[in-house]
Amino acid sequence: MSGTRDTMELREDAVRAHYAAALALMEGFDHAPRLAKPREGAAPAVAERSPGIGTRPRFRSTTPGLVTRPTARPGAVRLIERITAAAEDGLVTPMQANVMQALRRALAIALAMGETFGERTGLAELKKANLENRLADARRVEFTELLAAEALVVLHAFANAAAFLIAPHLGEVTVDVGGVEEVLTDNAPLALHGALWELDQDIAAFGTDDARLVATVAAFAEGLMARAAARADTAPRTAPFAAASWRVEADGLTLAGFTPARKARGTVLTMAFKKPFEVIGNHIAKHQAMKLSKMLMAYDFDRKMNPFAELGGFIFTFMGDGKPGTGKTTLIQMMAGLLNDYCTAVGYPFRYQNFSIDQIDSYQGKSGQNAKAFVTNVLDPAVIGFGTIDDIDQIAGKRGDRQSSAGQQEVTAVFMEAFAGANTVVRGNCTFGMFSNFPENVDDALRQRAGARFLVDGPQSREDYIDILTLLLGRNHKIPLGEHDLYAAQEIRRAVAASFEAHSRPQEAGLVRVWDRVTADIGPLDTLAKLGAYLTAISRADERFTGRAIKNITDAVKVRATDVELPDDWMENPDLFLFQPYDRKMAMIRDLMQPITVDMVVQEINRYADSEFRYADKSDESAIDAMVRDMGRAEEARRRYQEGRG
Repeated sequence: MSGTRDTMELREDAVRAHYAAALALMEGFDHAPRLAKPREGAAPAVAERSPGIGTRPRFRSTTPGLVTRPTARPGAVRLIERITAAAEDGLVTPMQANVMQALRRALAIALAMGETFGERTGLAELKKANLENRLADARRVEFTELLAAEALVVLHAFANAAAFLIAPHLGEVTVDVGGVEEVLTDNAPLALHGALWELDQDIAAFGTDDARLVATVAAFAEGLMARAAARADTAPRTAPFAAASWRVEADGLTLAGFTPARKARGTVLTMAFKKPFEVIGNHIAKHQAMKLSKMLMAYDFDRKMNPFAELGGFIFTFMGDGKPGTGKTTLIQMMAGLLNDYCTAVGYPFRYQNFSIDQIDSYQGKSGQNAKAFVTNVLDPAVIGFGTIDDIDQIAGKRGDRQSSAGQQEVTAVFMEAFAGANTVVRGNCTFGMFSNFPENVDDALRQRAGARFLVDGPQSREDYIDILTLLLGRNHKIPLGEHDLYAAQEIRRAVAASFEAHSRPQEAGLVRVWDRVTADIGPLDTLAKLGAYLTAISRADERFTGRAIKNITDAVKVRATDVELPDDWMENPDLFLFQPYDRKMAMIRDLMQPITVDMVVQEINRYADSEFRYADKSDESAIDAMVRDMGRAEEARRRYQEGRG
């Protein structure tokens, strides 16, 4: 959508012209709340004073027993004093100064945006006519609607700019301020009064230190943006703002209608990265992870799209499953390391986040909020993102499972909507990996939202075990290697070809029976009709094999069609590919693509169906083993009971 906008400049002199008005709003005004209720304990920051008397951060009295109480009337808003009230020694901290600068700048941008909106829509002339008592009755409805539209524009611009400017100062602390309620649309000044009054209340309740102050302002700005955008969806006369965009060059901020502007913030990774040769075995998983890392780098930050996503060969979500100790963590470390190195080399912001069990909260709704924040951070179109959910069987609960907590159920709902919901947009700037030792315990619908399956089965061959033994022993020994070509078995192209070839026939016993029956009836699967007959037979053998499974299989086939090895020098020298225009990138990738073959389709059907049958067999076996253990315990208890009575 942004590609169709004409971006105009919001001039710096227009913004700075509103600095005085913005500062006045922060210094103080009175507001009687209409929609929201004051937070308990959110008293005015300082005592009321006469207009014109300067303000400064308060000092705590050192006289024992002397207590000063605020005497300001309810509704007094002194934002500067509220921010600096936490300063114990009376000196403003650098972070408090940053927050105040960001808020003043955001208010000035919002006021300038409101002024521009008034000029473009004729509202400025209507205001003048109303002041001069010459506004025609026929235009009063238009005047009222434009005032409300201006209020929404100013509110969204203020929140958008504040969130953008405060983003570089955010740390790991998060704050839940709840919903933003005091959203008034009578006119722009009143709208800002209501917003700043509620921000003042939130800072009083949550901004107890610098980290929480920044997190509070950021959370409030996000909430206000969402409320203003939701109101604008049904409000009349907002189109002149919604359909255009303005650039604030000094800040690098683009106000594209009611779309949030995201500040590109990467994460500094401290994990121990692994090189590809340190991942022993797991050939297909390693190959796809390496390929996916390069795919992500093809993302175009101007077009906000990836050629691979447009061609249909992009892995947005994947499931990595295997027994404990087979290399899932090593695979994550390898992929994160590749992306970190690629992004560092070309100057792209990279964001890695892991969603873990400690983010499941006992408070209702908090787990879902944590999951939503995780997804939003990784989806940010201003970064290359990699999100992982390790041990997802413990984090996301099965629907209907009484052992799952409410928090786990919330997480499941969020991930299902985010990974394949009605509003899911795959731009190609990020990918999500779900990892589990027990994928059969993951909700069926959530597991099927994993578009690709990475079987992490660890070392398999004699060569693999020699390689991993040599790697882990290190160099502090003199044991001879013997007759072995070290790491030759890990040569990726040869190993992957052999791994894919192994899926020309199914491997799970249940699927083998279906394969044998179908091929005996119709012969080799060499037409779409025969492939369809095979898929039908699979669906009858496993009712969970649905249309979504077919989509995942065809996506995997498209990935195979784009199974091109982007040259390493394309990553090392970004001018060769990464910095090329989007259409040129697309053409370069098309030149490397290969046609879809029957063998590809058969192998991907078997790979996917094998995984589903494997999950079903494990689930059944686990249930049977549990019942056998329970029966054994009951039998032993009965025996001991009878012996005791005898």
